[in-house]
Amino acid sequence: QVQLVESGGGLVQPGGSLRLSCTASAYTYGIGWFRQAPGKEREGVSCISSGAGRTYYADSVKGRYTISRDNAKNTVYLQMNSLKPEDSGVYYCAAGGRMYGSECLNRYNMDYWGKGTLVTVSS
Repeated sequence: QVQLVESGGGLVQPGGSLRLSCTASAYTYGIGWFRQAPGKEREGVSCISSGAGRTYYADSVKGRYTISRDNAKNTVYLQMNSLKPEDSGVYYCAAGGRMYGSECLNRYNMDYWGKGTLVTVSS
């Protein structure tokens, strides 16, 4: 069992930035971030697959979000810039076994989940 602990959420004005962190209790092959807004399904935002550590992004965040990983610390980061109100929601870190390509954006491929951190973008 892998434990995931997220941090870094908060309230930010539109156009602002936040950086989320997720520390895992062990190394995982695929890892990523998902978000869920009230009344909506949980969606994949960004992830790192197990194949060559390639990164993937939802179309809605491309060019604004950057995911990175520090394997020595078992930590993954999500730098979020130019935030919009529609980016608000609970952001979850999730991890799983070997996966390739954008499979890591599919929540059903993830085995472990953090408790989430709330991001609110509002003026």
